[in-house]
Order: sequence, then C-alpha cells, then structure tokens
Amino acid sequence: MFSPFKDLLTQFFMPNDGTSELDEARSLQLATAALLVEMMRSDTTVTARERAATVSALRRQFGLSDGELAKLMAQAEKTAKTSNDYFQFTSTMNDHFTQPQKIQVVELMWQVAYADGHIDANENHLISKIAGLLHVTHGEYIAAKLYAKEAAQLASVSYSPMHQTLA
Repeated sequence: MFSPFKDLLTQFFMPNDGTSELDEARSLQLATAALLVEMMRSDTTVTARERAATVSALRRQFGLSDGELAKLMAQAEKTAKTSNDYFQFTSTMNDHFTQPQKIQVVELMWQVAYADGHIDANENHLISKIAGLLHVTHGEYIAAKLYAKEAAQLASVSYSPMHQTLA
C-alpha cells in the first residue's frame, strides 16, 4: 500500500535537472510531516504514543535515516507552529499526489489520532478538514478511518461530542 507513495517520492530523486525534483520531494515530505505533527498537536496533549506513531509513519513513507527523520520532525514542528493554514501543505499534495496517495495521507492522520487510545473532537475535525482540502470523498475518508482503526486493532469507538473513547 505504501509503495506507490514511496515510488512517487523516489522518482523525484532521479537525476534530470537535479535540484528542483529534490526540492519537490523534500517539500512533499515536509508537507506530510507537518500535517502529522498538526494531528499530534490537535488534542490537549502530545503523547509519546502519538509521537511514536508519527515517526513510524514518516519512517515507513520516506525510508529516512534516523538523522534525516529527526531533522524532518524538527522542521515539521517548526513549520506547523508558524503556519497560518493547511493550504500550503495540501496544495503541494494536490499538485503532485494521486488520489490514492492523498487518501493515504488521511489514513496516516487517523493512525496518529488512534495512537493515544482516544479520538478527540479536534482530531476528528482536523482530519475532516484536511480530507476536504485534499479532495478526498466522504467514502474515501471513512474507508481510511476504518482501515486505520483496523490497523490499530481497535474493537469499537464510542463517541461523545467532546471526546471519543476507544474500547
């Protein structure tokens, strides 16, 4: 499932004129990382499990070394804190990602949201907003949520307006 996403980024590293494709790949990595960091920060506390899920997702997606991953996370955290909106990230993705790759970003966000064992209303809202900006349909959004939930091996989710608890 991750290989088409990784293949897209790998093609940017193929030498044509060099730097612009490398810059695009880095831009896509940063956009993805910044959205996952925003997901991590969207509820009241950033837990170690959310951070681990974010790092794990980025490692799987981009195959980065520990040093490169740490650098990307630091840059993503700084970028997320100073950004005014999500359009700068989603517009880059809309320009370069296929629909399945955009759905995969939504799924990764759900994985980070599920990592701490509960879904906060802010997390739910953020993923919905990003899915809309990425032109992910409601059906695709729900499928990504269910796939992430299954991957997290969660039996059921109960919802309250302020908080969802995973059972």
